[in-house]
Amino acid sequence: MIKVHSEIGKLKSVLLHRPGKELENLTPDVLEKLLFDDIPYLKVAQEEHDIFANTLRAHGVEVLYLTDMLTEALEAHPEVVSNFINAFIEESKIKSQTIKNALYKYLVNLSITDMIHKMIEGIRTHEITVGKHKSIMDMLEDEYPFFTDPIPNILFQRDPFSSVGHGVAIGKMFTHARQRETIFAEYILTYHPRFHKNPPIKYYHRLNRYPLEGGDILVLNKNIIAIGISNRTDPRAIEFFAEQLFKENTDFETVLAFNIPKSRAFMHLDTVFTQIDYGMFTIHPGIENKLTVFEITKNDTRFDVVKVVGSLEDVLEKHLKRPIKLIRCGGKDVITSVREQWNDGANTLAIAPGKVIVYDRNHVTNQMLVDAGIEVLEIESSELSRGRGGPRCMSMPLEREDIE
Repeated sequence: MIKVHSEIGKLKSVLLHRPGKELENLTPDVLEKLLFDDIPYLKVAQEEHDIFANTLRAHGVEVLYLTDMLTEALEAHPEVVSNFINAFIEESKIKSQTIKNALYKYLVNLSITDMIHKMIEGIRTHEITVGKHKSIMDMLEDEYPFFTDPIPNILFQRDPFSSVGHGVAIGKMFTHARQRETIFAEYILTYHPRFHKNPPIKYYHRLNRYPLEGGDILVLNKNIIAIGISNRTDPRAIEFFAEQLFKENTDFETVLAFNIPKSRAFMHLDTVFTQIDYGMFTIHPGIENKLTVFEITKNDTRFDVVKVVGSLEDVLEKHLKRPIKLIRCGGKDVITSVREQWNDGANTLAIAPGKVIVYDRNHVTNQMLVDAGIEVLEIESSELSRGRGGPRCMSMPLEREDIE
């Protein structure tokens, strides 16, 4: 069951991906293509991720892993495995039919668990024998070290889909490097025993035209959703999503579209703005004067859109109907603010109202949270932070308790 009507309700169930060999297939030559800025040390990254998962468990959260759930989904429905493999190969953008055929034969003969891990870590060209008779296209593709690229960004489970009420928005990913991740999400949400008999409503689909990524979606309460117009999410996708959401019999009535600066540092709304308590948010001060908000509201036919006038506090107070406090990442010092935002100081994961998981490295922001009365649970982050995503980025809530 999917049940997420807020950003701060007590977290009951969450989906994670423990980093694996895909990180060891990163090289300097492919970092930009695969959206990483550095190469994490796998052993330490796994240790840090285990601390993250154990922190969640220690506070009563059910921790589920992507690879386990996908394995269970495909084992429960072996009749869809062939379609799953073909979808993965097609999304890998391989031009040679000979190589496509060889990849299918290779993958279908693995156990389901091994197949999933191999898809994520990447398939190197030396792992598969294509045949003696090669076309020019075959030989050109042989020059690249991978038949299918590794998927290191799957660490960030927030982005391929987003839990919204009792439904989901499966992302149309902006970059080719991340498009295969949504296949995994689609098959879990469709075929896993947890969802198969009562599948969640899909408000957005991976094959839709315009990009929409989960890191831009914040469920503020049962009536209001905030979505970033960002590097990765198109305003036309937001309007389509809002229209589908309003068509269903839900309590959601308003979507607030936040137009944030388009830069690598601000790739999603949740890298600069997250909720930590009923009326309290972290924010990167560098976006405040550059932020435009559009209000999309449900009407009898479709929806209305208006540009909102006023400060961010005013906008939030109007819609949440309570006083708002913004905790500015890094405080008043510009250098500290920029540095800690880069290291995901604003990317907090609330596991209950006023209780958050954060990276330990952002000590200035973390102390500000403590001073504001927030319970702060710090996790180690020397390697995880190299991927450019924090605790919220690494987690997809499946169920939260409702809030008042």
